[in-house]
Amino acid sequence: MAVHFQHLTVIGVGLIGGSLAMALRERGSVERIIGVGRGLKNLERAKELGIIDSFSHDPKEGSRGADLVVVATPVRAIPTIIKQIAPELRDGTLITDVGSVKQRIMEEVESFLHPGLYFVGGHPLAGMERSGAEAASARLFQGSKCILTPSANTNPEALEKVTSIWKESGMEVVLMDAQRHDRIVGVISHLPHIVASGLVHAIEGLPETPEELLSYAAGGFNDTTRVASSHPEIWRDICLWNREAVLEAISQFELSLGKLKRLIEEEDQAGLLKELEEAKKLRDQLKRY
Repeated sequence: MAVHFQHLTVIGVGLIGGSLAMALRERGSVERIIGVGRGLKNLERAKELGIIDSFSHDPKEGSRGADLVVVATPVRAIPTIIKQIAPELRDGTLITDVGSVKQRIMEEVESFLHPGLYFVGGHPLAGMERSGAEAASARLFQGSKCILTPSANTNPEALEKVTSIWKESGMEVVLMDAQRHDRIVGVISHLPHIVASGLVHAIEGLPETPEELLSYAAGGFNDTTRVASSHPEIWRDICLWNREAVLEAISQFELSLGKLKRLIEEEDQAGLLKELEEAKKLRDQLKRY
């Protein structure tokens, strides 16, 4: 179904929120877009770029009259913001988010949201280490997946509308239980950030200075640690809000790394070759997706 909204409010006009606003405007799915955020410079730039029509620093003020609210803030703030704006929203307003942790957000929001408002949890699997309105692009979501995590309380029509929003933005939509979502992204999204950060810190205890080592960094180090340049506060909250899944993923990585370490210590050529070949084979499967 095609969707059309008179008033879209985007709380958090950064890479994801700004890109969604641009994609929906480009397709004629929204009439008016209000941006909400703390940074005046970023909001002014978003308006200059045509991402939003006007802006406010107050989530309540910016959300009044909206028929769609997208909360694109760090995960820790999402339930708090929705609780703050809920009394200002009219019945029938649709609310969705883009947080990469879903179970805790779903549980908290559904514990206080009154029946006249509709919430659908979402997580677009797209992004980069850049942030802010300047990084936004209407093409960001093309060819990627968006996971929606409906619960038994999710309104079917609201789910259908949010599904259409992401499909119109160029994404394949997958429906999934929130707990399963958190377990999966704990491995394929959250663990890589932890590993990248750990790898960057690993150079600090070596005889050479970090500056000297980094001056020789090439493809391998740069590619592997790219995501460590992402916003630290955002990733602190993600790790803590998806604590159990992240810790499980770290434990699995420790086992894998320990096995490789042991094979090298024992100079087990055949065993090491087998591990590297299996890793290559599995990694090459990503080309299919």
